[in-house]
Amino acid sequence: MATSTPAAAAAARGALTDQKFSEMSPALSAEVVEALHRGGFRRCTPVQAATIPHLLSHKDVAVDAATGSGKTLAFIVPVVEILRRRSSPPKSHEVLAVIVSPTRELSSQICNVAQPFFATLKGVSSMLLVGGLNINAELKRLEEEGANILVGTPGKLFDIMHREGTLDYKNVEILILDEADRLLDMGFQKHINFILSKLPKLRRTGLFSATQTKAVADLSKAGLRNPMRVEVKTETKLTSEDAGQQELGPSKTPLGLRLEYMMCEASKKSSQLVDFLVQNSGKKIMVYFATCACVDYWAVVLPLLNSLKGSPIIPYHGKMKQGPREKALASFSALSSGILVCTDVAARGLDIPSVDLIVQYDPPQDPNVFIHRAGRTARYDQEGDAIVFLLPKEDTYVEFLKLRGVPLTERECPSNTEDVVPQIRSAALEDRNVMEKGLRAFVSFIRAYKEHHCSYIFRWKDLEIGKLAMEYGLLQIPFMPEVKHHSLSLEGFIPVDDVDVTQIKYKDKVREKQRKKALKRKAEEEAQNPKPEKRRAREKPEKPKRKKTGKQRQSVQTKEDLDELAHEYRLLKKLKRGDIDEDEYEKLTGFGDSDGEASDGKASDLDKGKERGSKVQKKLKQKGKARGGSRKFEGKSKMRSKRR
Repeated sequence: MATSTPAAAAAARGALTDQKFSEMSPALSAEVVEALHRGGFRRCTPVQAATIPHLLSHKDVAVDAATGSGKTLAFIVPVVEILRRRSSPPKSHEVLAVIVSPTRELSSQICNVAQPFFATLKGVSSMLLVGGLNINAELKRLEEEGANILVGTPGKLFDIMHREGTLDYKNVEILILDEADRLLDMGFQKHINFILSKLPKLRRTGLFSATQTKAVADLSKAGLRNPMRVEVKTETKLTSEDAGQQELGPSKTPLGLRLEYMMCEASKKSSQLVDFLVQNSGKKIMVYFATCACVDYWAVVLPLLNSLKGSPIIPYHGKMKQGPREKALASFSALSSGILVCTDVAARGLDIPSVDLIVQYDPPQDPNVFIHRAGRTARYDQEGDAIVFLLPKEDTYVEFLKLRGVPLTERECPSNTEDVVPQIRSAALEDRNVMEKGLRAFVSFIRAYKEHHCSYIFRWKDLEIGKLAMEYGLLQIPFMPEVKHHSLSLEGFIPVDDVDVTQIKYKDKVREKQRKKALKRKAEEEAQNPKPEKRRAREKPEKPKRKKTGKQRQSVQTKEDLDELAHEYRLLKKLKRGDIDEDEYEKLTGFGDSDGEASDGKASDLDKGKERGSKVQKKLKQKGKARGGSRKFEGKSKMRSKRR
C-alpha cells in the first residue's frame, strides 16, 4: 500500500491548512466551491487536502485520521465531482455511488451534510436506507423512482440489494466505507462482502476511519486496487517526567482536546461523577456507560439527586426505538447545556454541535472506541475536554493508551465530595423501578467487564463486588453465577437491615396494580396446584462385600510373589557387587539357620539362593515384556540411577 506524501505534510499543528478549496488540484467545479462557501468551508483540513486529490485522480484511498478532522467532506466532495464529470446523465435506476456507514444516525448525518452538494447535480437522485423504516415502502419507491446515490447501513443495503431487482449496479463509480473498522466489528462482514460482490471491480473505493485495524487492512486488500494510505496525525505536548519539559509527540486525538484520567475508589465512583457534573454545570456534557441497562438506570437516578435536580439529563442507547432515539439526539443537539447519558452507539461519527466535555464513566470494552468517544468534542478547530474514571487496579490502562498515541494527564480526585449513595438507596426503597433497574444495570456491567478486550488490565475476578454494589446504591447483592461461583470480595457492602425487598412498591400506580395482580394470580395458582413435597431418598443398605473369586485371589498372590522375588533379586545384585556380605544376605533372605549360626548346609543354601535369584531375573524379564517396553526401560533407568 502506497503512502500519501501530502498526508505527512498535513500533520500540522493547526486544524486547517493554508490551501483553499478553490485552489485545489485537480480543480473543483464552481458549483461545489460555492456550496462549500455557503456552508462556511473555505480552507481545507489536513485530511481533506490529502484525500480529495487522490480520489479525483482515479486512486483508491485508505484514510486514517483523527476523529473530528473533517472526513465526511473528504469523501462527499470527490463523490459529487466524480459524478459531475460523467459525459452523460444517469438513468433513473442506474446506481453510481454507494456510501456505507455503521449506524442509522451516522448515515442520516452524512445524508444531511451531503444534500447541499447533491443538489448541485442535475438529474441525480439520492436515497437514505437505514433500519426502522418501512421496507415495503422503500422497495416500492425504488422500483418507481429509482436512485443514483445510496447512503445507508450495511444491513439495510444488503436487504435492498437482495430483494430489489430494478437497480443497476454495473456502472458504480465510487464506494465509500465510513468508520470501516466499526463496520467489521459489528458483525457486518457478510453484508459487506455481499455488497462488494454486487459492485464492479473497476471503481474507486475509499475506506475512512480514525483507527485502522487488521480487519480494515484485510478488507483493503480485497476491495481496493493499490490504495494510497492517507495517515493524518496531530501533535500534542507531552510532559517529560525527568526534565519537567514539554515536547511534541504524535497523537491520534484532535489538537484542541485535553485528555485526563481520575483514579476513584469503587465505592466512591458515583459520588465523584455527581461532584464532577455539578462542578461543570452549564456545559454540554456526554457521559458514557458500558451497557444500555446502565444508561437506563443512571438516567433515572441522576435527576433524583438533590445536586442535579433541574438539570436536563437525556438517555441515548442502541436498544431504544428509532423514534425516541432520533428525538433524544435532536433534543440534546438543540441544548446549550445539558447531559446526555449514552453507550458507544453515540461514539462514532456523530457531529453534535458544541459539546464541551466527555466523561467516560466506564472505559470502553474496545480500546479503539476510546478515541471515538473523546472525539465528540474538540471537533474541527474547537477545544474540548475529556476525562475517564478508573479504579485503582486499572492504572495500567493509562500507559497502554500512551503507547497507542493517546496521552492522558492525571486529575486529582477530590476527597471532600458529598456521598450520594444514601440518596440512591433511599430512592430504591421508595420506588421498585429504581431498585430493579439498579440490579439489571449492575449485572450487565459485571458481564460487560468480563468481555473487555484488555482483560489483562481489566480483570473481572479482581473486582470488589461489595464496593461496586454500594456505588450503584443496591439494597442487596444480586444472585448471579459470577458471585456464586467465585470468591469475589463483598467488603464494603452494607445491607439494609429489616427490609423485605419483595414489599417495595412501584411509584407508578399502574405498574404497582399490575404487580399486585400478578402476585395474587401466582398465589392462587400455587394454592390450586401445590408443589409436591420432595421425597427423601431412601438410604440404601450397604451391600455385603462379595468374596473374591479364585482368579482375583490368584492375581493378588501373583503380585505379592513378584514383589518378593524382585526384593530378593535386588539383594542378590548387591551381593554380587560386594555391597553386602554373605552373612547379611542370609539374614535378609532367610537362607541358613533360624538362630543366625552357619550350618553344614550353608553353601548349598547359598547356591539355592543364587539359583532362585536367576529365576527371579527371568520372571522379571517376562513381566517387563508383558507390560510393554516403556515400563521395562523405566525399570532399567531406575536400576542405573541406584547404582550411581
